[in-house]
Amino acid sequence: MRESFTAVLERNRTLAGAFTTEPYEAAWAAEARWFVRTLERTGTGALMRVTTQVSPDGLHWCDLEPEREVAGDLVTWESSGFGGWLRLKGAVEGDAGGEASAKVMIYLALKS
Repeated sequence: MRESFTAVLERNRTLAGAFTTEPYEAAWAAEARWFVRTLERTGTGALMRVTTQVSPDGLHWCDLEPEREVAGDLVTWESSGFGGWLRLKGAVEGDAGGEASAKVMIYLALKS
C-alpha cells in the first residue's frame, strides 16, 4: 500500500520581498507536489516567483528547478529527483520593484 502525507509549510503567512519556506524532510517519498494558494495580494502589480530547492541535510540548499511565476489563486506543480529535503525560495515584488505582499498557504503533498 502506498503512503502519502500533506505538510502545510506556510499557513496564512504574509510574504514580502525575499523568503524561504520551512524545510521538509522528504527522503522517504517518491513523488512530491507543491500547492501554493494565494489568499490576498497587496501592492500594485504584486508578483510572486518561486524556485524549488533541495538539500542533503536541511542546512545547505541548491535550486532543483527553474524559477516559476505563481499567478492565480491556486497553483500546483510536481517536483522529482529531489533526494532528502525540500523547500521553496522566492520573492514577492510589485511593479518596477515596488513594495508588495502576498498572503499564502503553501502545501507539500508527498507520496511513496
